[in-house]
Amino acid sequence: MVIYEKVHLIVYSAACVCIYVKTSGEMYLYFGSQHGGDSSLWFPILLWSMGAVTVAVGIVVGFYLIRKYRESKWGKCKSKRRMEGKIIIITGANSGIGKETARDLASRGAIVIMACRNRQAGLEALRDIRTSTGDGDLIVMDLDLGDMDSIRTFASNFLEKFDKLDVLVNNAGVYIPPDERKKTKDGFEIHFGVNHLGHFLLTHLLLNRVESTPNSRIVIVSSSLYKYGKIDFDNLDAEKGWDTKKRNSLYSNSKLANILHGQELSKRLQGKGVGTFVLCPGFVYTGLLRHSAVRFNWAKKLFFLPIMFFFMRTSKQGAQTSIHCAVSEELDGVEWGFLANCKLEKLAEVAQDEATSSRLWEVSMDLVGENGSDLLGEEGVLLDVESPPETDNGIDDDVVLIEK
Repeated sequence: MVIYEKVHLIVYSAACVCIYVKTSGEMYLYFGSQHGGDSSLWFPILLWSMGAVTVAVGIVVGFYLIRKYRESKWGKCKSKRRMEGKIIIITGANSGIGKETARDLASRGAIVIMACRNRQAGLEALRDIRTSTGDGDLIVMDLDLGDMDSIRTFASNFLEKFDKLDVLVNNAGVYIPPDERKKTKDGFEIHFGVNHLGHFLLTHLLLNRVESTPNSRIVIVSSSLYKYGKIDFDNLDAEKGWDTKKRNSLYSNSKLANILHGQELSKRLQGKGVGTFVLCPGFVYTGLLRHSAVRFNWAKKLFFLPIMFFFMRTSKQGAQTSIHCAVSEELDGVEWGFLANCKLEKLAEVAQDEATSSRLWEVSMDLVGENGSDLLGEEGVLLDVESPPETDNGIDDDVVLIEK
């Protein structure tokens, strides 16, 4: 994708022309020397060369124009709002969408907390961001969303150092082939544990600080793949298997959980001045797919190239909706929304089940240890519990909560 950003295809086309012309001249000299300098060979060679050049240039320019047309349909944050003095946490800010979100918000003067699992990668990202902007403050803090102890330590350190939190961007995520059966440090299925539970606990621990900050926002990066997800309370840890007809149903499930979490959160925060926004960044070229890409043979990679060119966004393009959710004046006073391409979108029916979102909230509170019990049995099956009673829109004083 860096090539798509930095290489001007028109220049490439011109280079192709030069190569073909040079080749034509060499062919003329060769055939001329072989046939006693017969110049009659020049004309068909010239026609062949010009035809080849025309086709090559046409293909390159056509690809370029199609790409540009598709880019014009992708959203771009148009807000010029400055963010001086605003304190923002971005998880997974060392690469991809998170890094580009951090770059933009720092350029607006914000104090950006780069919450990263790999401190060295975070510091390298910080140095890279500093090559493009000297504004704002960038602070790298350790956070492993697959480790509940790490999340609690991060939250404790942040609350000790900062008296407000203007924007929390739950961006980090994992995408790993299900058959690898990866688990978090606490024993949860890796997608559910990191993408959902990790961010759930983080937001839960920071929510009082978010609530006490005027006009604050919580931004959760989900995915359009949520449409293919399912919340099966009898198989949250996938011990009973998963839908193998889909490329990675466990990832889709976790992205659906992100949306249900955001909806329930906004309901419980109603009237408290906090905006909760869940978003789809689009099909983005980031490190998220690194675990799957290594399994592709050369044929699959070759087949995937045109898909990448026409459909895949750069990290900067993929970060636009995250940035929009964090800063846009259009969302001032808005308490809830699902966005794609920097526009509010309607959710699919699968993500509009209030009973599931409410139950997922209660189950998640138990699983992260905030309700004082463990409902997950040895086989990853949710033990029999009664459905939670209906609650009002508030949050108990001693129970606080809370995503590419």
